[in-house]
Amino acid sequence: MSRIGKLPIGIPQGVEVKIEGNAISVKGPKGTLTKEFHKDMSINIAENQIVVTRPSDEPLHRSLHGLTRTLLANMVSGVSQGFTKGLELVGVGYRASKQGSKLVLTVGKSHPVEIQPAEGLEIEVPVPTKIIVKGADKEKVGALAANIRSVREPEPYKGKGIKYEGEVIRRKVGKTGGKKGGKK
Repeated sequence: MSRIGKLPIGIPQGVEVKIEGNAISVKGPKGTLTKEFHKDMSINIAENQIVVTRPSDEPLHRSLHGLTRTLLANMVSGVSQGFTKGLELVGVGYRASKQGSKLVLTVGKSHPVEIQPAEGLEIEVPVPTKIIVKGADKEKVGALAANIRSVREPEPYKGKGIKYEGEVIRRKVGKTGGKKGGKK
């Protein structure tokens, strides 16, 4: 059995889970998430817990077992607590601001870059060099954070750009001024 797949998922207070065939909807204080899972995976609710079982030990079923359980656990924790992803801007003059719900980035391009978050996502800018993406769907939060980061990815020489909070940028040594190894 999959070590992850066989673990039951606890349903917290205030969260409703509905199973309709192979589509599952989870409703909680942070919103509602719906996802359709593989038809072979058996998902049941018993004693305020969700249990995922697989029909056989085929490689496909083994790989889907842990995945299905993890996606369900992310849905439950997303509607109850939510997910956040932090980004930092590193560089002289690099800053972020909000105009309504839009994020406006000034990161050394000829024009400010505007990013509109998808429905169900929220962007906060506590200081001009920090961005926080919040939402109930872990996949969408990560995708929006990756989209923001792709505007100006950190470069390895000075480390300038937009990076994830806590991300370590591997630095390279730049060119030196003297002639080393050249012809004499």
